[in-house]
Amino acid sequence: MAISRQSSGINHVGVAGAGAWGTALAQAAANAGCRVTVLASAASQVQQFNQDHENKRFLPGIRLSDRIVFTHDASELGDAHTVLLVCPAQQLRRLLGELSFQAPVLICSKGIERESGKLMPEVAQEMCAGMNFGMLSGPSFALDVARRLPCAITLAMNDVALATTLSKMIGTPAFRPYVSNDVIGVAVGGAVKNVLAIACGIVEGRGFGESARAALTTRGFAEMTRFGLALGGKIETMGGLSGLGDLILTASSKQSRNFSLGVRLAGGGNVGNDGPLAEGAASAEALVKRAHAIGIQMPIAEAVADIVAGRVEVDAAIQGLLSRPFKSEH
Repeated sequence: MAISRQSSGINHVGVAGAGAWGTALAQAAANAGCRVTVLASAASQVQQFNQDHENKRFLPGIRLSDRIVFTHDASELGDAHTVLLVCPAQQLRRLLGELSFQAPVLICSKGIERESGKLMPEVAQEMCAGMNFGMLSGPSFALDVARRLPCAITLAMNDVALATTLSKMIGTPAFRPYVSNDVIGVAVGGAVKNVLAIACGIVEGRGFGESARAALTTRGFAEMTRFGLALGGKIETMGGLSGLGDLILTASSKQSRNFSLGVRLAGGGNVGNDGPLAEGAASAEALVKRAHAIGIQMPIAEAVADIVAGRVEVDAAIQGLLSRPFKSEH
């Protein structure tokens, strides 16, 4: 696979973002035989990354491929055949404003913009209307990908032929991108699952048991599906890797920052000074506002938004959910 890509000249991947996920995706692309250039935000990091072939802060102990070169010069991404944008969701607009792209762009951020209530592809469309972009999202932890453990994700673009080309470019037997044309649906799954994972972490932290977490995950998936379909997403996407698959992973593991935040909230912690800000905490309020605007009920997401904002105590939010009237499941 790598030989055919290199012989055709389609083998340069740019990655904007040198955190855990950006570095892991760079490693995956390098494993596929690609030449990879990673744009780091701090110039002081570049020399250490290139010298040690290790991201000691985010992926300690993982030796990075010699095909990966880190840089602080955005122009070095200019001849990339695709660029992966790997930044926190709330920073995507700024990044799009600072960089210009000729190559197709894959957005790897999962969230909803707080101020506008827009999904990541909607932000990209507003900022760069002529840009050829898609979403790369699915059930995958950075450490697993960096260690070449098997995972499958979704690569969504309106241009399916291009998406197929890119999936073959960066894919390996262990890193399997499945192609979709449902860009909005993939974006919804990645954003909503983070909020729901906080709720599942609260269940874990309160010691309510696996049965309660299974129920919450299932009802949360129903909320995700209602929201996604209302915005034009496809039912197959909601039940696929970037929807249900990502929710199952994120809502059940302490490797997830959102799940871990829920556990801390259940123990009396708070968002402001109790660990790194999880994407779900940043997106919860915007998700609920947008759901209200289109007439979609999302009681679990609403409870999370209230807890994160400090409007409701954890016990009161739980009681509110448990006291909702019984009704038909569908």
